[in-house]
Amino acid sequence: MERRQNYSRKREAILQTIRSTNTHPSADWIYQQLKPEYPDMSLGTVYRNLARFEQEGTIVLVSVVNGQERWDADTHPHAHFICRCCHSVQDLCEVKPDLHLDSEIQKKHGHQVDFHELLFHGVCKDCLVSKRA
Repeated sequence: MERRQNYSRKREAILQTIRSTNTHPSADWIYQQLKPEYPDMSLGTVYRNLARFEQEGTIVLVSVVNGQERWDADTHPHAHFICRCCHSVQDLCEVKPDLHLDSEIQKKHGHQVDFHELLFHGVCKDCLVSKRA
């Protein structure tokens, strides 16, 4: 019974860690944040719970950035910006569903479109400023 309670506490801690930041964390970042409090936690535990949360719709996978999956607890449709210099992932504007675009893709390619995402890549303003200095 004790093992089940620890598992639940770890799961809740992982979710709260994702919800407490707007950095769109990686599994490794979450693991590093929680390891001092949960020394017996494994990276595999973090990954299994991230997969579970994604399947439940509690979090979304934004993208793979610099070789690491990055996650977001804000599941409302919104665009993201990924900086190619510092690898930050930032929230941008709300995105309204473009049903016309979904329909065009379906007509042209025959796919069933459930949704689409908007992702911008470039250099963030902080990196632009620091490069001028």
